[in-house]
Amino acid sequence: MGLGPAKGRNRRATLVRAALPCLALIASTDAPVRAQGLTPDLFNPNRDGFVSPRDLPTRRTAESDAVLDPSADPKLQRKAPAPSRIGQIPTYGLPPAAGAASTGYDSLNRKRRQPIYYPGQAKPKRPPGPGTPAPATTPAGTSGRVRIAVPPSETAHRQPIAPAMAGNVPGQPQRRRLKVDDDPFGAVGDYAGSFLIKGAVELSGGYDSNPARFNTPKGSPLYVIAPEFLAVSDWQRHALVADLRGSFTGYGNEMPASINGAPSSAPINIDRPDFTGHVDGRLDATNDLRIGSQLRLRIATDNPGSPNIQAGLAEYPVYATFGGTVGIDQTLNRLQVSAGATVDSTAYTESRLTDGTTSSNDDRDYNQYGGVGRVSYELKPGLKPFAEVQGDSRVHDVPLDRNGYRRDSSGGYAKVGSSFEFTRLLTGEISIGYTARNYVDPRLDQLSGLLVSSSLVWTVSGLTTAKFYSDTQINETTLAGSPGILVHTYTVEVDHDFRRWLTGIGKFTYGTYDYQDYPRNDKSYSIEGDVIYKLNRNLWVKGMLRRDVLNSSAPGSSSAATVVMLGVRLQN
Repeated sequence: MGLGPAKGRNRRATLVRAALPCLALIASTDAPVRAQGLTPDLFNPNRDGFVSPRDLPTRRTAESDAVLDPSADPKLQRKAPAPSRIGQIPTYGLPPAAGAASTGYDSLNRKRRQPIYYPGQAKPKRPPGPGTPAPATTPAGTSGRVRIAVPPSETAHRQPIAPAMAGNVPGQPQRRRLKVDDDPFGAVGDYAGSFLIKGAVELSGGYDSNPARFNTPKGSPLYVIAPEFLAVSDWQRHALVADLRGSFTGYGNEMPASINGAPSSAPINIDRPDFTGHVDGRLDATNDLRIGSQLRLRIATDNPGSPNIQAGLAEYPVYATFGGTVGIDQTLNRLQVSAGATVDSTAYTESRLTDGTTSSNDDRDYNQYGGVGRVSYELKPGLKPFAEVQGDSRVHDVPLDRNGYRRDSSGGYAKVGSSFEFTRLLTGEISIGYTARNYVDPRLDQLSGLLVSSSLVWTVSGLTTAKFYSDTQINETTLAGSPGILVHTYTVEVDHDFRRWLTGIGKFTYGTYDYQDYPRNDKSYSIEGDVIYKLNRNLWVKGMLRRDVLNSSAPGSSSAATVVMLGVRLQN
């Protein structure tokens, strides 16, 4: 709906009356009004001294006159044109204080941005501050100046190290830490795939004053060849270890076939082999469940002077004991439970007599089946007590032995002990228990006795180490009326490094041989001293002096011997 003529005229009159005060204020100013003439030049970007409308003052001052008239101020004549903001993204908020960094001081008290390090990247060390020790001075007798850095003349011959080798590349994974080499003259070995293989052989020669352990000594020169082989897997999970060690001892003189008209208690040829080998495997089924196995082989002869040796032998009969073990090992927090089954077999070769005939040893062959269980609990780090129980059954190939006894038997042992590790100074395991064996033949009594087993290593100092070993075994015998032999062995060994390349070893062994239900008890003593001179990692020179003494309750069975040997050890 439109307005009438009267109302339109009234509205225009009202607007004129409202504008009259403004016109009067403009008219009262001294400067002429030049807005219309300046407007085209003020907003012309091509004109020197271009002034934006937002730079105009709100009231008239001396500065405002200079803005309206650029010729009044020479500084404005040299002012560069303002950049255009067309197409730019506006920013809001207060900028950081002048000179502030992303990780440094910020006057707005905003949280610092922490630096990010890549996996394996070494963090920079803090700069030296107050309290940093002064650099070491030169030794006495020199100029006395402080040696701050190595002169370039001393490092000119050195080859520069690549950053990747030095580990200075940002983001480079951490290099694998090398193990401390405790034995700088030890064998290094070679890798075959994922197996570390070490091999060695010892060649020795010397003299034994009584190799056959007669009551009346008869000496002979001897030589020993002792090879070794070790292979260890280098896997992240599971493990496989093969440890094979053997020796062959040969003598230059033959022993007499008879002494005072009676057949000799020792063979004419007393050369004898010795071998001990085992292969151990471990399968990590889970983090707490492991399956273990072992294959073992032992080749040897009866000890010289043993009553089990037949009279009139041409050489020692050789026996072999081979078998295996399969078991599991379960860890339940601090509780560890182990169980395994064992199978072993012992077989003897035929005995060759001096008259050219042979004698069978089938009555000494037997198979053994058994099982072992162990429970241990870790009371605290380094202390782990345990309890172990073992049982087995022996079945001979021949029901009756050469003296008409049935030697099939069953037995076992029970023992308690603890394994410990105290600050790496005293480590090992010690246990005590009871062992017994019952025979099928009622004429053979139960063979039983105290069981002592230990393996301790005491690091006296960085140069001296003391070791203690003890073991208890029940061995078979061919003596009529005796169920077997209870053997206890105790060994003390002290190793001392006079130099890194010179080591001295002292060893003392004491053993008891109890032939139950038989009028014989033996005690053996052995004291030994070794010196090892290590030329390098591959060649050692070894010297050995040993004294063996056997005191027996049986008449004419005691003996004594002195052994001197010198040899070399080749290893890789």
